[in-house]
Amino acid sequence: MAEVVINTSKAEQCFLLENALSEAYLEHAQHWFKPITAEISKHQKGAKSPLIIGVNGSQGSGKSTLASYLSMIFESEYNLKCVVMSLDDFYFTQDKRNELAQQVHPLLATRGVPGTHDTQLLQRVMSNLKSSLHTTIPRFNKAIDNPFPISEWTDITPPVDIIIVEGWCWGVRAQGANDITCPANSLEVQQDANAVWRNYVNDQLKTAYEPLYELVDIWLMLKAPAFSTVMQWRFEQEQKLAARVQQTGGDSSKVMTQEQISEFISYFQRLTEHGLQQLPNHCHYVWDLRSDRRIQSLHRPKEYLI
Repeated sequence: MAEVVINTSKAEQCFLLENALSEAYLEHAQHWFKPITAEISKHQKGAKSPLIIGVNGSQGSGKSTLASYLSMIFESEYNLKCVVMSLDDFYFTQDKRNELAQQVHPLLATRGVPGTHDTQLLQRVMSNLKSSLHTTIPRFNKAIDNPFPISEWTDITPPVDIIIVEGWCWGVRAQGANDITCPANSLEVQQDANAVWRNYVNDQLKTAYEPLYELVDIWLMLKAPAFSTVMQWRFEQEQKLAARVQQTGGDSSKVMTQEQISEFISYFQRLTEHGLQQLPNHCHYVWDLRSDRRIQSLHRPKEYLI
């Protein structure tokens, strides 16, 4: 079989190096992702303000890499200034989450679910960027479970053409009241028997997150086959971490066991499953992933009008 030759630009080569990716990813991206940049750039040319693109994908789906790839293509091939933001960088401080844990429910001490992000800050940053105002984007240090000092936040000078916001629950709508009643897993059975935590999370989605979705012009989704696949992806990530720790002689106590991973991922199960069912119909581009993370199809439930 003849070898496939991939034409790569200097920007694409740098992207591969910066993200430690092989050319196989680039071949995949050029086929599945690059064509939509041409479509979106045409709409951006006629827009009166920066376009905001929302990217949803479960843990391990590749959403951060997708956001980075799109940004690189927009800037290198269309000369469009692009800003990428992760919902992860808007987590509350430990102190704020501990306060929520005391006042609302102990599970809110753990970052991740809706209600543990500073949505007021996110709204302010998105509005400033949309209005071509100077702003700074927070950065979260997961190693210490707290934001970086403000002096280390990312400074953005306008104008900006495209804003990409990515997150595992970004775009997911609140569940109906009847859907909250039944626990999704043993975590909810054992630690949220009265449904206080999941009701609070759901209320936050409705009141604090859904209004922000109205600012988004175009929605993209990397759709996992099922929650069980997400669990497997997370375990594979931890196995790779364990191998690196063993090679470098690092602290193995930071590596989670499969049981610990199962408990950790349980925080995200309810909304991941809900999002897989509900979100595709609200998106403009949905890539269906196989269990090996390769894309098997692209469909477009919605057309967008800018």
